[in-house]
Amino acid sequence: MTTKTITIKKEVYDLLNSIKKEDESFSDLLERLAKRNKSLIILKKLKGTIDLGDSQELINEIKSKRNDWRS
Repeated sequence: MTTKTITIKKEVYDLLNSIKKEDESFSDLLERLAKRNKSLIILKKLKGTIDLGDSQELINEIKSKRNDWRS
C-alpha cells in the first residue's frame, strides 16, 4: 500500500479527530467522508430530475407495503 504525507492545520486535525470513530484510522475517516461527499454530489445532480408525483399518495403506498411486509 502506498502512503502519502499531507499537512493540515491543527484546527483541521482537531476537527477530524473529533468526528473520527474510536476504531477508525484517519485514512478510513477521509475515505468515509469522501464517499459520503460523492453520494451527495450524485444526489445534487439528480435533484429535480425525478418527479415523484403526489407525495401523499407515495407515502400511503410505502406505508401499505410496509404493513404487507410485516404481516
